[in-house]
Amino acid sequence: MTAYQPVKVTTGKMLIGSEWIPARSGKTFAALNPATEKELAQVAYADAEDVNQAVAAARAAFDMGPWSRMSPRQRGNLLLKLADLIERDKEELAVLESMNNGKPIAECLGFDLPQVVETFRYYGGWADKMLGEVNPVGGAYFSYTMREPVGVVGQIIPWNFPLLMAAWKLGPALACGCTSVLKPAEQTPLTALKLGALILEAGIPPGVVNIVTGDAVAGAALAQHTGVDKVAFTGSTEVGKLVMQAAAKNLKRVSMELGGKAPNIVYADADIDAAVAGAVGAIFFNQGEVCCAGSRLFVEDKIHDEFIEKFARAAKGMRIGNPLDPQTQMGAQVSLEQHEKVLGFIKSGKESGAKVAAGGNSMRKELGGYFMQPTIFTDVDPNMTISKEEIFGPVVAAKRFSKTEDLIKYAHDTNYGLSAGIWTKNISLAHETARKLRAGTVWINCYNAFDVAVPFGGYKESGFGRELGKAALDLYTEQKAVWVAL
Repeated sequence: MTAYQPVKVTTGKMLIGSEWIPARSGKTFAALNPATEKELAQVAYADAEDVNQAVAAARAAFDMGPWSRMSPRQRGNLLLKLADLIERDKEELAVLESMNNGKPIAECLGFDLPQVVETFRYYGGWADKMLGEVNPVGGAYFSYTMREPVGVVGQIIPWNFPLLMAAWKLGPALACGCTSVLKPAEQTPLTALKLGALILEAGIPPGVVNIVTGDAVAGAALAQHTGVDKVAFTGSTEVGKLVMQAAAKNLKRVSMELGGKAPNIVYADADIDAAVAGAVGAIFFNQGEVCCAGSRLFVEDKIHDEFIEKFARAAKGMRIGNPLDPQTQMGAQVSLEQHEKVLGFIKSGKESGAKVAAGGNSMRKELGGYFMQPTIFTDVDPNMTISKEEIFGPVVAAKRFSKTEDLIKYAHDTNYGLSAGIWTKNISLAHETARKLRAGTVWINCYNAFDVAVPFGGYKESGFGRELGKAALDLYTEQKAVWVAL
């Protein structure tokens, strides 16, 4: 197949109410293509004044607009229409996502866009199914509970899955009847803006979704805004802590999906070839820019050398390059900053004595973008930086183990608890290990399996609250108890 052609990008404005407007300051910033290091477009740079305007639009749409008076079924139908429009434009959206993020077009078309469509359809179906309950109370009373939307929500999303994270946030919020101010990451604002155009085309009323583009200035203004009832954040643990501090200004509700340092465990009885393929996907999918990436690999002694040999061979054989080429398996890191950060971790690993089994270098000079080699470190001590800190790149730290009790200790030697993988033919061992692991998602003989019906979130410093599934409805609703004297 030939490479997809780039799409034309024109922006410089953001969505507030039903209007596409520039930043009040007139400032813009450049959105880049990380595979070419060239500018794609100038984007409006929002500050606190722009956030104030967006929150006011969302507030009016919630308090006085048609959204709060619309029946749940009507809201659901609009989400279903939005899903149809996304599906109609999926190729354009996929190309735009690939251009702005650097991820392979095959992943955009094969994973991101289908998941986006399914997310809006799933929550479109939930809109009229959030039931209350009758409570069995004593005395001459009748009591029932009902779910109501939490109100105006500030939603701050990351750059690794820009369109999908927008869907994860907006789908349940809109189904519950909330209005939103969405702030995409400054590195990857383009598909969020295109989504805004589709939201208007679907007939979702003005002010229900507002999209402000900018950096931490806009994010901080949104997190601390007293007109926002809840903030939902996906990103790094470090920034998540700052968002929580800002949100405390009016004790707004907070949900967070943060970092990870997932253990991917391979027992000696595992199907080695399947586990190798799983390990490749666990760490090199999306250039390793995945919060639940299997970045710590634990392989049982008996098969360690054979496994690493096959794993390294697979990593060295990956096709890296033009993200718009359907044959590309790994694209570019999202930015120069991220490229340099990953290089710094690789340097640290080498200096601390870990062995490089594959990769270990930048490909920026050869390919003209922020490209990295898929990198495998072995003989990694759990105290090394590459084993402790989230790299968010295509770098895995491998360690052998012989005793299960040592393995569990190693697996828990992290502040994170988002995900984990287990590879074994012994189903009893698999379930026993899964119970012991403190992680929000555990994959057994698979990795990166997702479905919109299954909740996703973490333990410890990986955040709190669950996105996707029925659980996400709790993030965007309040329970009201009503008592009636008989």
